[in-house]
Amino acid sequence: MVVETVAIAQRRLGDTAVRRMMNELMPVLTTVWIDEATHAAGIAALLAALPTRVSLTDFVSFELMRAHAISRAFAFDDDFRKAGFDVAS
Repeated sequence: MVVETVAIAQRRLGDTAVRRMMNELMPVLTTVWIDEATHAAGIAALLAALPTRVSLTDFVSFELMRAHAISRAFAFDDDFRKAGFDVAS
């Protein structure tokens, strides 16, 4: 999600917002690195759902969240709610 979040901030908010996010927000967050099995499960879920507009990033996030018993997502689209998660935006 870091890659996707940075891309959105860069497009919508500009360089200053990206620098602030990386310098002020990222240090207080926990980053969970994706292993090969989680990545493969995300790809399998994406392929099974085709045709879909849900991104591979979101499918991998769903897999990671389920594996870590995370039930709430901070999201701006409806994909996480449709996947069964509580959503805060």
